[in-house]
Amino acid sequence: MLFFYIRHGDPIYDPDSLTPLGKRQAEAVAKRLTRYGLDKIYSSTSKRAIETSEPTCEILKKQAELLDFCNESYAWDDLSVEFCDGKRRWAFNDKKFKSLFLSPEIRKMGDFWYEHKSFENTSFKKGIERIYEESDKFLKSLGYEHERYTGRYKCISPTNERIALFAHQGFGIAFLSCILDIPYPAFSTHFDMTHTGITVIDFSDEGGYCNPTVLTLSSDSHIYSEGLPTKYNNTIYI
Repeated sequence: MLFFYIRHGDPIYDPDSLTPLGKRQAEAVAKRLTRYGLDKIYSSTSKRAIETSEPTCEILKKQAELLDFCNESYAWDDLSVEFCDGKRRWAFNDKKFKSLFLSPEIRKMGDFWYEHKSFENTSFKKGIERIYEESDKFLKSLGYEHERYTGRYKCISPTNERIALFAHQGFGIAFLSCILDIPYPAFSTHFDMTHTGITVIDFSDEGGYCNPTVLTLSSDSHIYSEGLPTKYNNTIYI
């Protein structure tokens, strides 16, 4: 199985939708994805993710199956932090929490980092455990049973299908950290994804087991080929 994770296009968060640029990005990623075809398409239940998937679904004449556990609102509730001014942001974007995530003390705790006393007043544990549990259920439905904390999956029903999921950045960082068995603090401080960036993971069967391997991370070559602005989140050229 080849698994494609695609972040939504340039968004309007309120009301939830895509900007005109985001819609052009969605069309660009559709051209790329449909060049080789997809067997199944999934999407978060958020409108911005659904709108990003629509051009691909239209060309391939497929309907996206909606996965509510991927909706970023749930991850936001559990993995964001509040500031003294009342505003919230992702913990990995906060100077204090980023410093904690990078600390040797947290790194030594590995997969159970959220048990650290610094996080006792957060919802990090609840959020990560929920995302990991639902992600494992989803992968098992595709034929791959996660042997947690070993970095491998049992191929209970291996396939050569190409499967795509359109979703989000904040949720996606937790989702990919689960799939790859990389502790969330390490993944969230060292990896990211841009609008309509494509991450491809290979689930090749190796004697009944597979070790998911990232072939490309947040690739935006379709944005470049269509002559659209190649800015990370519309702020930094990459």
